[in-house]
Amino acid sequence: MVKSVCAIVLGLAALSASVTAQVQVLTPQMQSRIAAIEPKVVAWRRDIHANPELGNREVRTAKLVADHLRSLGIEVQTGVAHTGVVGLLRGGKPGPVVLLRADMDALPVTERVKIPFASTVKSTFNGAEVGVMHACGHDSHVAILMGVAEVLSAMKADIPGTVKFVFQPAEEGPPQGEKGGAELMVKEGVLTNPTVDAGFALHISSKDLVDNIFYVNGGAFASADDYRIIVKGKQTHGGYPWNGIDPIVTSAHIITALQTIVSRQMELTENASVVTVGKITGGVRSNIIPEQVEMIGTIRALHPDDRKALHDKIRQIATNVAESMGATAEVTIGLTTMYPVTYNNAALAAAMVPVLQGVAGKDKVHLARPVTGAEDYSFIADKVPSFYIGLGGRPANVSAKDAADHHTPDFYIDDSGLDLGVKAFVAMTLHYMRTHSKTATAR
Repeated sequence: MVKSVCAIVLGLAALSASVTAQVQVLTPQMQSRIAAIEPKVVAWRRDIHANPELGNREVRTAKLVADHLRSLGIEVQTGVAHTGVVGLLRGGKPGPVVLLRADMDALPVTERVKIPFASTVKSTFNGAEVGVMHACGHDSHVAILMGVAEVLSAMKADIPGTVKFVFQPAEEGPPQGEKGGAELMVKEGVLTNPTVDAGFALHISSKDLVDNIFYVNGGAFASADDYRIIVKGKQTHGGYPWNGIDPIVTSAHIITALQTIVSRQMELTENASVVTVGKITGGVRSNIIPEQVEMIGTIRALHPDDRKALHDKIRQIATNVAESMGATAEVTIGLTTMYPVTYNNAALAAAMVPVLQGVAGKDKVHLARPVTGAEDYSFIADKVPSFYIGLGGRPANVSAKDAADHHTPDFYIDDSGLDLGVKAFVAMTLHYMRTHSKTATAR
């Protein structure tokens, strides 16, 4: 019954989107320009794929991007958040500032895909020798945004506003002991000078059909917070448990109680949420009850209010269960990861869906379900109205079931559909500027 209701709700939402009048933004001349540069976009993507770089180490990629932007007459800033590149295209007419983001980093994965431009790169990650591969499609994102920069720079005089091209390092997370990613770019001022009015980002998907676009209303990617609970008891001989306080038994009760947060205390018909214990460590041998146990895990939410509620409930359960058993629990939330929800602004989404339909066709723009994976574009979306879309990359002759997942050695993208990403970015940027130019001028 629940599945049926969800299906009806999603169906109605999709129907509502489908009857919205599509908006044609791209002129035939623009479409011809995009078609003309498509081979360059594909070539850039394959070059970057063959030469992947890990987070905060995207030196070659950053140079490729910066050189291209400079060749277009775009103002360029390098070294942002280590290796990030920011390009500023000031249009010939006054208007708002639109940010477009592409992430540049690859992953410590050894490629198995048999393609001419497969990666053979080796590197070091957190002290270990690893293969390096664009196993999440960031090479596609960079190539698409390079193409967008070329298209928009050619019509600079007619652009009513400013475009800020953000090529971001370390979306997958920086190496241990380093800062990086969108969070550091925001701290270093990427949203100011000039102040950004709206932001757009996309992610290609190996599971979704090429030449299709996907979007989510509200929370698109979950917040992600890692946490640690240290349960302290009293050490004693394993044969005489009554002489101590057992932190292992206490931890077992805490873990069980934590499962009631999602199953009994969160309104799951509204948003999904996750509380996972990923590791538990305690004790040294069979006949000693240890003094303490450490648990670490992850928390996911799709709404900021749910995120706060999950944090509060974890602290409450851990400390109260421990106290009831004579132990204590110290809860730390936010060890290395504290990503906000990647939230799609409702008004921006409503305005852009008809634009995407005009670019791709109504039957190829789909309302999708949110996911409990995280995306560090959330640090940007937390500050400025944003719309984050998905771009299909699965070949037509491969089923979704058989397509390799992201972050795996067999990850594969059909790059024949990258031009749709270029079209989507160009169309959304121009439509937003044209419909907000008066507001921006009056500020």
